[in-house]
Amino acid sequence: MTDDATGPADAPEPEWSELLADAADIADRYREVGWDAIVCDPADVAPNTNGERFGLEVAVADETTELLDSLLEREVTFDDAEVYYRPGDGADQRVALAVERATGAETAVFVPLTYSIAAARPVFETALLEGELLIHLRPVDSAAGALADADDPDTWVTFAHDDPSLFLEEADLEAWQAGSSD
Repeated sequence: MTDDATGPADAPEPEWSELLADAADIADRYREVGWDAIVCDPADVAPNTNGERFGLEVAVADETTELLDSLLEREVTFDDAEVYYRPGDGADQRVALAVERATGAETAVFVPLTYSIAAARPVFETALLEGELLIHLRPVDSAAGALADADDPDTWVTFAHDDPSLFLEEADLEAWQAGSSD
């Protein structure tokens, strides 16, 4: 990652840069065995506790959303996922890599994530109860640096994960359970 690279303002360094490098390396391994790989470079990652977009909201470049749209137009189905979680060393800010896989089409989308465990707690608690964490990719208006059509559901791509605990540390779960039993 170069000095002029962008990313979420709250991304921890050097963890974020290392995660992006790992995403690129893993994507290269997929390409070596014939898969198509799209690596997202998020401008922002934020927990969203509102209605239909409940989950983690990830702002990605317009070019990335166009690539994802072309996959959906071809009716590519994402049927598998891998999660690479990096422990937080006691810090509140976490990093993880979600690899969304369309095994039939041999296509993978790599979504680097960073989030404050305190800010994302309501999202994760609900996801754990419901057995599903949603990751919503939305476009960013690159010219203005603002959301583009953020409320237009046709501009969002959503991936579902049926094991939200893969994005957490065991200590987080234990602390939340201890706090709720007081």
